[in-house]
Amino acid sequence: MEDYQEKISLLQEMISFALVDGELHDREYDFIEMVAMELEVDKSTLHKLFDKKNESKVIKDEFHRICQFYRLALLMHSDGILHDAETIKINEIGINMGLNPYAMKRVLHLMKQSPNGMVDGDVLLSVFSEQHN
Repeated sequence: MEDYQEKISLLQEMISFALVDGELHDREYDFIEMVAMELEVDKSTLHKLFDKKNESKVIKDEFHRICQFYRLALLMHSDGILHDAETIKINEIGINMGLNPYAMKRVLHLMKQSPNGMVDGDVLLSVFSEQHN
């Protein structure tokens, strides 16, 4: 992660995505809070982000874009309810990040098929790298 503003932008994008279905579930909040702790963003700053509507900062590195897409996908599955609006929004976000739509679709399918809703990191990266060939 390059700088603090990029971390804030990632969290804002996650918050915006979590609210796409009209409500913030406890499990979604817990997941966002966990990511914030991992990114070393304090709780008071995180709470302020729920009130802000800033534009997202473009992630330059493809690896970090894939990681953010996966974070959003995990967030999407965290409440146990998959809304059509979430699926549409995550695809829009991924395309705006410049990710391959077929790879995104495959990752989402793998997550849906997984008993715990997760995909191994090596599998995640290989799905996206397959599309480069």
